[in-house]
Amino acid sequence: MKYLRVSLCLGATMLLAGSAFGQEKQISETDLPSAVQKTVGEQSKGAAVKGFSKEMENGKPSYEVQLMVNGHSKDVSMDADGNVTEVEEQVALDQLPSAVKAGLQAKAGHGKITKVESLTKQGSVVAYEAQVMKSGKHSEIQVGPDGKPLNHEE
Repeated sequence: MKYLRVSLCLGATMLLAGSAFGQEKQISETDLPSAVQKTVGEQSKGAAVKGFSKEMENGKPSYEVQLMVNGHSKDVSMDADGNVTEVEEQVALDQLPSAVKAGLQAKAGHGKITKVESLTKQGSVVAYEAQVMKSGKHSEIQVGPDGKPLNHEE
């Protein structure tokens, strides 16, 4: 009986945590609100559309279109009114400002940086995010646009 209660509590906690943080769900273009479809049309000019997703953030829907532009990935997030809220765009390591590259390499330590993305909000780059492989494990690190550590994750 004790194990049953622990299992039920654990299950309920996981369910609540999943709904609080939002679950990204793959959707089709026809599932997008018309305002989001319009923004997708504008944002995807000259790009290949790879897919769409929807996620609840703070009780509000957020939509994302995954694109390939000139051989690199670009993800555009929008609110239900079609306003762009964030853009994540792949950047080659050798194309980064030297301070950003140095900051990422310092945070990666002995790990290997496998992918870097710029994070843009309200038209300005707010951070750079890198995927790092170290001892067979993946992790993510971020630095600000000046290459310095952030006070909070973007």
